[in-house]
Amino acid sequence: MKLTINGKPYQVAREHRTVRLVHYLRDHLGMTGTKFGCGVAQCGACTVHVDGLAKRACQLDVDELIGASITTIEGLADSHPQAPLHPVQQAWLDERVPQCGYCQPGQIMSAAALLAVNRRPGESEIRKFMEGNLCRCGTYERIVKAVRRAAQKGGSR
Repeated sequence: MKLTINGKPYQVAREHRTVRLVHYLRDHLGMTGTKFGCGVAQCGACTVHVDGLAKRACQLDVDELIGASITTIEGLADSHPQAPLHPVQQAWLDERVPQCGYCQPGQIMSAAALLAVNRRPGESEIRKFMEGNLCRCGTYERIVKAVRRAAQKGGSR
């Protein structure tokens, strides 16, 4: 079985097919940007894109993803060191969103998914879309500002 993650094909060993995607990414591929939070799809720390849609990796078995295109936080921007960040990542820095940082990959992946389907969301749309991502540090106002900033700058690629 093959998976496409961040544009690269991966051959999945039989014993890893029933592993949750979050654990496969972290433990088998070394992609530790996707965080394990609650394990029940309530916190959003494990958010990735599956065929462009924000999904919780803690609830997806690897074998469910045959033929899907998966993007993690590591693949959101071009991996070349001199390449610019994704507009959402740059907005996160500009607005100084992170504090502890644990939830940030999931927050960024959700925001990027929102802007891919709605390039100019209003504040209420941003808040509604992002409400499934929890931030223990409470940086919600900066998160909303960052999503608005990214939208103003073209928000998605």
